[in-house]
Amino acid sequence: MTYDYDLFVIGAGSGGIAAARRAAQYGAKVAIAEFKDLGGTCVNRGCIPKKMMVYASHFPDLFEDAQGFGWSPVQSTLDWKKMITGVHKELERLNGVYQNMLDKASVELFRGYAKFLDPHTLEIGDRKVTADKILIAVGGYPVKPDIPGMEYAITSDEMFLLEEQPKRLLIMGGGYIGVEFACIMNGLGSDVTQIIRNDLILRGFDDDIRAEIQQGMQKHGVRMLMITDPPIIEKTAEGLKVTLGGKHNETIIVDTILAATGRKPKLKNLGIENAGVEINNGAIAVDQYSQTSQENIFAVGDCTDRMNLTPVAINEGRAFADTQFGGKSRTMAYDNIPTAVFSTPEAATVGLTEAQAREQYAEAVKVYRAKFKPTYHSLSGRDERIMMKLVVEEDTEKVLGAHMVGEQAAEIIQGVAIAIKMGATKKDFDATVGLHPSIAEEFVTMR
Repeated sequence: MTYDYDLFVIGAGSGGIAAARRAAQYGAKVAIAEFKDLGGTCVNRGCIPKKMMVYASHFPDLFEDAQGFGWSPVQSTLDWKKMITGVHKELERLNGVYQNMLDKASVELFRGYAKFLDPHTLEIGDRKVTADKILIAVGGYPVKPDIPGMEYAITSDEMFLLEEQPKRLLIMGGGYIGVEFACIMNGLGSDVTQIIRNDLILRGFDDDIRAEIQQGMQKHGVRMLMITDPPIIEKTAEGLKVTLGGKHNETIIVDTILAATGRKPKLKNLGIENAGVEINNGAIAVDQYSQTSQENIFAVGDCTDRMNLTPVAINEGRAFADTQFGGKSRTMAYDNIPTAVFSTPEAATVGLTEAQAREQYAEAVKVYRAKFKPTYHSLSGRDERIMMKLVVEEDTEKVLGAHMVGEQAAEIIQGVAIAIKMGATKKDFDATVGLHPSIAEEFVTMR
């Protein structure tokens, strides 16, 4: 049978664009459908705009730190609208970059929702197209808890659209999105309260990282409350009234409530039932080659709910294209993937947590820790600490995990991740000469 395209990609986010471009490089006739901005969540409603706001939130501390180094005091105020306008201008530029990428790769772009009519046929608006292979890369979306008053809350998507800075902000959720926005808005001068359901934030991360970040956030001024019962939310003339039960038993008035309680695959209106694709726990079920229950339909990225990180989606997309169109069969490896939390203090990690290592290796685990005040803060006057940790398997001395909380954690862990991916041992770390004076050298001097 003859098809309109060799490959049709649904969703022009990080994974979808990576797959489309790679397949086109192999000579495939490729099209991609996107109803919104190019680049997906990361570029438009996630990593990129959030990181720019992280940078903005650090300036008050830098102004204060400068005085310890001999600079005169700086009096400065935030122009929220100027910051947000600058962020959106950069996003517009990036959308143009992605458009150029598709144009240069000769990938045809359809603007609109793509819906399955059958395993090989899609409908985009009033047009129907067929494809030999179809890749689903529709990503995910933020969800709100089903409690009364949630209609007054916003999600992370809307945080970048606020015309005015909320002076009083309540954040629901202790995952990395809630944690990062709590730190951003606190740094920008908002009064931030964060409510969590567990004793520690960032479930799934190493416990030392969780404790260090939480302590650091509270020291910087984020008010953190652990609650077990959902809050009661009402809209009043003074603002949003949030009533907390349990041991807190208090009422808070805020301007904005951010619901950062999770994300789900964006499968609505996809017509996936018409294609006979299997769904597992709300996500598209795939094998190690990103193939669904239909042999010609594949899926990558957050809609599969495997590991929801932008670089992972990109690698999944390229591995799919290499396998299906490049004659280079390969799969995505999910071990030793570095990740970061751009909180204040910042954190980054790669490999196994201490708990995971002990579960796998029992008592044959040795942990090295270091906690110290970096040289920079000898003069800044701020009480900031760095925490570094190596998790090692004793018999082979293989480094199973590396964890860090503190300034430049992400930049440092990226390099450490290469060593761990290659199977480095503690002896390899010890044999490496440290770069002095630096924070990173502590990873090769821990005893």
